[in-house]
Amino acid sequence: MNAMIIQCPACTTKYVVPDTAIGVDGRTVRCAKCKHSWFQDGPTLDLVQEAPLASEVSPVVPRPAAPVAKPEPEPEPEVAPPPAPRPPIPEHPQVEASDAAPEDAPADPVDEPPFPEAETAPPAGPSPESLRDQIRPPRQQPPADFGDPPASPFDPEPPFRPRRNPLKVLNWAAGIFAVVAAALVFAVSYWGLPDWVPVERPTFAAGEPDLQLDFPADQQERRQLPNGTEFFGASGTITNIGTETRTIPTILIVLRDARGRKVYSWEVPPPQRTIAPGESVPVAEAVTDIPRSAREVQIGWKPE
Repeated sequence: MNAMIIQCPACTTKYVVPDTAIGVDGRTVRCAKCKHSWFQDGPTLDLVQEAPLASEVSPVVPRPAAPVAKPEPEPEPEVAPPPAPRPPIPEHPQVEASDAAPEDAPADPVDEPPFPEAETAPPAGPSPESLRDQIRPPRQQPPADFGDPPASPFDPEPPFRPRRNPLKVLNWAAGIFAVVAAALVFAVSYWGLPDWVPVERPTFAAGEPDLQLDFPADQQERRQLPNGTEFFGASGTITNIGTETRTIPTILIVLRDARGRKVYSWEVPPPQRTIAPGESVPVAEAVTDIPRSAREVQIGWKPE
């Protein structure tokens, strides 16, 4: 029984198998290392030369199936099942396919190639590792950003909502109202009501303690000047009837018509700011161009 050397075209691993395992027509085999399957041709038959005697037969080195490279020790090959049954050849019967090599001829990796020049020959084809390195993965494109989707009325609501304490809200409202009311009371008491407030205000201020105004009616003079303007003169006194020195406020003179409506008013500053106990201060003031409808005069203290 002769042996032949086969080589995997993918990983260049060589195996020694009996020629009867391949047959004359060849068969499909599979590499035990890389699991690559290929069709292996059978050995070439020399039909012209007669077979020499057994004693004179020299060991024949089989021709490698393909250029080989430096082998590596690998496990036994696995022979794939034949593609289709063919009629047997009497001279060279085929061997049934099996996953392992026959027991009498184990497929051992060859340590060195039979021909030294085969080491320099290029490999039968690129290995899967080299092809994997040459393949570049596709560039990852960043996902398109379409922004946040519009809110939908059917979106689920959060499971919990903060509850508002109505008592806390009322307390805040009451506190704000109290602060505003206190500020208004202080402003009115200090500056008085503004003029745009539609309320009736007193014409004169309250009487000053220990201060007495004396403006007799016979001392009030009204006449028409030669140029046709109306003249009015007021005369009187301010007396301190108390026992302490007082401050004299501003005097206010108001003229009213026959129906009691105010038609004219003016302020008279005091001749002096303070007055001693028992002292009297005379006051004399005159104005012109007063309304002709003025019929009544009122004199008092100017309100703050």
